[in-house]
Amino acid sequence: MLPDAKEPCPFVEDSFSRFPSQSNIYGLCQAGEQELLAATLKGKVVCFKYQDLQQKIRPVAKEVQFTYIPVDAEIVSIDSFIKSPPNRGLVVGITFIKDSGDKATPFLNIYCDYEPGSEFNLESIAQSCLNLELQFTPFQLYHTEAQCGDDCSETVFLLSGHDQRIHLYKENASLHQFEEQPVERLFPELHTLPSNVLWLDVLSIPGSRRLSAFGCQNGCVGLAQVDQRGPEILQSWRIQHDSPVSTVLLFPLFHQPEQRADQEMTNDSKSQQIKGYNLLVTSTIEIAVVYSDVEQCGLSRVLCLSESDQCDAVLCALAVDIDFDGQKEVLLGTYGQDLLCYKFQPIRGTEGEFQLLWRRSFKSPLLSIIYLDLTGDGLRELAILTLKGLHILQHSLTSTANLVIKRLASRVAALPAVSQVQPITEQDSEENPASAKEKTSLGT
Repeated sequence: MLPDAKEPCPFVEDSFSRFPSQSNIYGLCQAGEQELLAATLKGKVVCFKYQDLQQKIRPVAKEVQFTYIPVDAEIVSIDSFIKSPPNRGLVVGITFIKDSGDKATPFLNIYCDYEPGSEFNLESIAQSCLNLELQFTPFQLYHTEAQCGDDCSETVFLLSGHDQRIHLYKENASLHQFEEQPVERLFPELHTLPSNVLWLDVLSIPGSRRLSAFGCQNGCVGLAQVDQRGPEILQSWRIQHDSPVSTVLLFPLFHQPEQRADQEMTNDSKSQQIKGYNLLVTSTIEIAVVYSDVEQCGLSRVLCLSESDQCDAVLCALAVDIDFDGQKEVLLGTYGQDLLCYKFQPIRGTEGEFQLLWRRSFKSPLLSIIYLDLTGDGLRELAILTLKGLHILQHSLTSTANLVIKRLASRVAALPAVSQVQPITEQDSEENPASAKEKTSLGT
């Protein structure tokens, strides 16, 4: 049993949507700025968003009829992205397995509407399908940007499968469709793999470089630093864990300079004081760990997230700044129905450690987490997919308002004091009429 966390959970539940059947760890994605798509195993996709109904913002969950998905199909994974500029449009990818009686056939459907004015219309996009039969059982469907020469970037799909490969799908603009291309052309670090990849994460870093990480079914974790202009592998590391890896996640941490309690770190100071890039690894049995400063140290410096192995398997993870201090917290969602929040705490004389801040219990296992602004008010919500449905958690408005007032007060207190305008004497007017006129205008 976990010990009592130091702080209460700063979120309150706003809504819960029950789905017709359960989902899985690959079943939730963000679609555009303020919508979510959740896929259920029995071939249904639900769009979740907030709408203005009767002058109130209310949550709405509506099934979207994506074409060419049979009613008896089992959806495996879903993902979506907005095309990189100057292209326009929302792209949705769905993998599923069709049971034909004598055999099960896997497919990848990619939905994209090229008709002007319909590029972001989900109902129209759902009717414009490219249907690809697969020769492997699909796992995670993931999108990322890749440099395609001449300093231009393009968003592509990466799909892992049971054939120990990752498959790349890139848009052919002239044919208005997506095609599979050899993954080594753009991602040489993903060409030769030791096992089936269960989770993949890619992070762009300064200097036209990227970090790529993958976690395998046999417990192997791979990490590479790549120059995207080649592309060329600059460094690569691998390490073996003792159980299947459920999640890998790359995220930065920042140096926190000593400051007054009423001060917050500004965006400028954050960009100048980056500490390093870190790799979170969770597995089905072992304790969750963070490999710190991987750009410099590879996988040699490890920090454990204490008690993370006491809530059954960790199935999902997220690194986001939920307390608005400029430092990312680590969220873990577990099969044991707990959401755990960890924060990096520097310790004098050592590198520091991740400490458990708070935990929140749910009524079913947690499968996926996304942090986004669903209501359009500038404050993000925490969307949590569980076996039973979708929970939407919101920041406590009272505590958020108190934080805003506190920070505004600190900003005002930091402003330089306005010097009082000296009264203009008769002598000043006679000695320097121009100066007197200037002072008078400033005074008024």
